[in-house]
Amino acid sequence: MGDKITVPHILKMKQRGEKITCLTAYDYSLARILDQAGVEILLVGDSLGCVVQGGPNTLSVTLDEMIYHTRAVARGRKRALVIGDMPFLSYQVSREQALQNAGRFFKEAGAEAIKVEGGVTVRDSIHAIVSAGMPVMGHVGLTPQSVHQFGGYKIQGREQHRREAVLRDALAVEEAGAFAVVLEAMPLDLAQEITERLTIPTIGIGAGMHCDGQVLVIHDMLGLFEDFTPKFVKQFADIKSAVSGAVKEFISEVKEKSFPAEEHSFK
Repeated sequence: MGDKITVPHILKMKQRGEKITCLTAYDYSLARILDQAGVEILLVGDSLGCVVQGGPNTLSVTLDEMIYHTRAVARGRKRALVIGDMPFLSYQVSREQALQNAGRFFKEAGAEAIKVEGGVTVRDSIHAIVSAGMPVMGHVGLTPQSVHQFGGYKIQGREQHRREAVLRDALAVEEAGAFAVVLEAMPLDLAQEITERLTIPTIGIGAGMHCDGQVLVIHDMLGLFEDFTPKFVKQFADIKSAVSGAVKEFISEVKEKSFPAEEHSFK
């Protein structure tokens, strides 16, 4: 299965020019499958607010819920690096708040790193968390926790002033000590420029092919979530149809009294 993936391992992958794979996970069973398949990073994303809880955005997800799901994922992995997503208002109030809440992911959930959204505005908090010995992944560009400020899920960095702002955010994240940064929903040439400027790995989602790695929401790439499908998503399987077909077959056999059969019964 290979060696355990660690933060230094991820940094070396960029240096070697080896692409990094990252998928979201929210529970033990799926985390085991993804881990055994060989993905390097399991991100317990606050995207669970949409694909697991059915919310319109990620803002309602609580810290306790993120701890719960991260703990489940951590139990299911042996090799992958597990990163817990800091939810809305769990790190924006103060450095002290950010430090304390980040610590919960490591003490209570078994995370090996945490992720925060933002750049310049969260630089001090990232620095404080990293200085306390906790690895941080940044997230710039389209940051879903700022959906209302952006006026929706819109591509970031097309206008020159926004392009410069996204670049400043990425540089600030690296300067603060983050070991990697997610680049979301931005022009591919901007993502390429950031990737070339930074010494830490960039993980793209809707940011083109020049990033050091790629991340997708597992429900999107497996065809399990249909409320909204971004342009950047590629559906690698149609699990919804497989599940639906199995359920219909189960219903049919129960109705026809062919399940359970004798071999499914005890004597």
